[in-house]
Amino acid sequence: MSETTRTSAPPHDVTLAELAARHGLSVSGARPSLPRYVRQLWGRRHFIVAFSQAKLMAQYSQAKLGQLWQVFTPLLNAFVYFLIFGLVMGGREPMENDEYIPFLVTGIFVFTFTQASVISGVKSISGNLGLVRALHFPRASLPISFSLQQLQQLLYSMIVLAVVMIGFQHFPRFSWVMIVPVLALQLVFNTGLAMIFARMGSNTPDLVQLMPFILRTWMYGSGVIFPLRYKLEGTDAPSWLIDVLEANPALVFIDLMRYSLMDGAYADGVPQVTWVYAVAWAAVIGIGGFVYFWKAEEQYGRG
Repeated sequence: MSETTRTSAPPHDVTLAELAARHGLSVSGARPSLPRYVRQLWGRRHFIVAFSQAKLMAQYSQAKLGQLWQVFTPLLNAFVYFLIFGLVMGGREPMENDEYIPFLVTGIFVFTFTQASVISGVKSISGNLGLVRALHFPRASLPISFSLQQLQQLLYSMIVLAVVMIGFQHFPRFSWVMIVPVLALQLVFNTGLAMIFARMGSNTPDLVQLMPFILRTWMYGSGVIFPLRYKLEGTDAPSWLIDVLEANPALVFIDLMRYSLMDGAYADGVPQVTWVYAVAWAAVIGIGGFVYFWKAEEQYGRG
């Protein structure tokens, strides 16, 4: 019996990793290569879309008005900001209401798209640990599906935004076609940002509590409520600071949407540098966020 044991035991100079490789064994849940990971995600594309649609339908399932809250929530926010910042504090200057209200509603809707993507991204892993631990699938499916959910929600809001534009004499024109590439670039940016915060949130659950404060500060610095350049030009702020603030990704996508939809102050067209900023932010954050998330693939759901 002892002879059999000695014969079947692995040699002392062979490590367990080498022995596993010799017999075709691999680490359970090991991170695949980046190209293979992309192929796995493409293979789960139907799940990603279905999961985002299910989350969207369940979001307001307990409310009597149901999916209408997808539109009412940002509209109510816009109304509150109009009363406080537009009327009481004079934040609309130098614009009149027929320009400021479309300006404000566009900023709220577009920023809410990024804001909601980040918040849902932070919770995409930590809030779905049961799913992560029970099934084997590329974990990036979760932040991607949540970003798609927010895109679908924004598309409903765009119908209301179009009504607001027409109601305030900003009629459809050829530039409205530019909405498509703007949303596409913002979706890539939002998804990359959601992946960055998904990885951070998986290790630091308290990040969920901090995000509302961080995002609120970001909103105030992104020209959502008031024309940022006009307000800064009336101060002693140096020109380089204005240029840096205008490279803010949230402001970039908001400005592109305003240039696409509005007449008046935005009728001259969008500066080319704004498009450069948009493409650069989408590429850097979209690709960088994906790689950053992939590098921790085998850590999600453990511990």
